[in-house]
Amino acid sequence: MKLLIVGANGTIGKAVVEEMKDTAEIIQASRSNSTIQVDITSTASIQHMFEEVGEIDALVCTAGAAHFGTVEELTPELNRIAVESKLLGQVNLVLLGLPYIRDKGSITLITGILMDDPIVKGASSAMANGGVRAFVTSSAIELPRGIRINSVSPNMLEESKEKYGPFFEGYEPVPAQRVALAFRKSILGAQTGQSYTVY
Repeated sequence: MKLLIVGANGTIGKAVVEEMKDTAEIIQASRSNSTIQVDITSTASIQHMFEEVGEIDALVCTAGAAHFGTVEELTPELNRIAVESKLLGQVNLVLLGLPYIRDKGSITLITGILMDDPIVKGASSAMANGGVRAFVTSSAIELPRGIRINSVSPNMLEESKEKYGPFFEGYEPVPAQRVALAFRKSILGAQTGQSYTVY
C-alpha cells in the first residue's frame, strides 16, 4: 500500500505515520521539513505534489489552519484562513487527488470536536470542520471506482494540552495515538461517508 500523508509533520500526522509505518509505504508531505512540500491553500502546489508522488492507494490529511477569536473580532479576512486552509484545502486535495488514487483506495480528512461541542473563539474552526464533514458525507455516494472517504474528528490532544488547554476547560484530552487508530480504521476498513469521533 502506498499512503500519502499531508500534514505529516504535525502531532496527529506523526502519530499516523507511526501507526501505519509497518503497513504501508508512507510518503510524507507538509509545508516544510518534509520529503514532499505542499501548501494546501494553493491548488498549483497540490497539483504539483500529486504529479510528483504519482499513483497512491490512500490519501490522509491531518493539516488545516484556522483563526481562533471571538465572532465580534472575526473579520472576513481572518475567517478566510479556515475557509482556504482547513475547508477548501482539504476539499481540493480530494478534487485534484482523485485521478491519482487507485481503484478501491481511500481518503481520510480531519475535522474536530468544535463543530459538535463549541468553545468561545472557535466559530471559524467549527465552520470549516462542519463543511468538511458535510462534504465527506455527500461525496461518499459519488466517488468513482470504489474509492472510500471518511473524516476523523478528534478532541483536544494530550500533547497539545499545555498550548490549547485554556480554550478547552473541562475537556478530557485524548492521546494522538488514539486519534491515529481512527485514521487506521478509515484507511484499512470498509466504511465510507463516516465521521469518526475520538473523545
